Amino acid sequence: MKKRNSKKLVVLVFVFLLTTSIAFAQEDREGCKDHPMFTRMPNFYIGNCKEKDFDKAEFVDEKDKDIKVEGKFYWTEYEIKKGIKAPSELQILRNYENAIKKIGGVVVNESGGLAYLKLIKAGKTYWVIVFPRGNGTYYELTIVEKAEMAQEVVADAKSLMSDIQTRGHASVYGIHFDFDKANIKPESEPAIKEIAKLLQENKGLKLYVIGHTDNVGTIDYNMKLSKLRADAVMKELVTKYKISSERLKAFGVGSLAPVTSNKTDDGRAQNRRVELVEQ
Repeated sequence: MKKRNSKKLVVLVFVFLLTTSIAFAQEDREGCKDHPMFTRMPNFYIGNCKEKDFDKAEFVDEKDKDIKVEGKFYWTEYEIKKGIKAPSELQILRNYENAIKKIGGVVVNESGGLAYLKLIKAGKTYWVIVFPRGNGTYYELTIVEKAEMAQEVVADAKSLMSDIQTRGHASVYGIHFDFDKANIKPESEPAIKEIAKLLQENKGLKLYVIGHTDNVGTIDYNMKLSKLRADAVMKELVTKYKISSERLKAFGVGSLAPVTSNKTDDGRAQNRRVELVEQ
C-alpha cells in the first residue's frame, strides 16, 4: 500500500513539474518586452528577443530592391501558447499592416511571406519587417529606428593638419546637429576639441569652416542650413576655446560638393560633414 502511494506521489510530482515547466515556458523571456509601437497578436508570448544600439537589417523597397537599413535594432520572436489555435500567417501580416496604417505608416512591400512596413513620426523613421512562420505558430518582428551611427572615433589634430597639407582640405566627422537645425549636440565635443587643438598648435593657420549637407530638401534651404551649421562650429571655437575670430571664416555650400553619391543612406551620411580649408 505504501509503495502504491509512493508511486502515485511520484507521478503527481512529475505531472506538477511538467505542467509548471510548460506554463513557465509560455511566459515572456526574461528581459524581453514589446516594442512600444505595437501590441502583439493575442495569445502569443515572447520566446526570444534581441536589442542593439546600432545594427542593420535587410529590407525590400516598393520596387522589390534590397536595401540595408541601419540604426537602433529590435528583434522579437513571438510563439503561440500551448493549446491555442494559431492564426494564419496572412492574418498576422494583415494585423500588422492595418496597425501601421492606423498610426500613419505605410506598407512598403509584401513578398515572400513577409511584410515590409515604414513609419515616419516625430522626426524619426521606423522600418518594420513582419515574418510569420510555422503556419502561424510563431512570428518574428524586426524594427529598425533609422539613425546615423554615433561617431566614436574622430580625426585628431595631427591627421587634420596632414590632410590640409596634402589634400588642401580636411573632412571632419563626429560633429552632430539636431535634426534639421544648427544646434550642436554635446557628443560633438571631441571633434571640435581637435579642431581647436589644431589651431592652437599652428598659430599662423587660418581656416575656412565649411558646412556640407546631403541633397534632401531644396538647394536654397540646404545652402542656408549648411552656413548656419558652419557658423555654429566657428562660434564654438571662438567662445569655448578662445580661438581668434580673425582666423576663421564660415561658409555653407549645401549639397554642391558631395564626397560620394546621395542615392544611399550611407552616402548621404558621408556628405553631411564639416570641412576645413586653409585660407
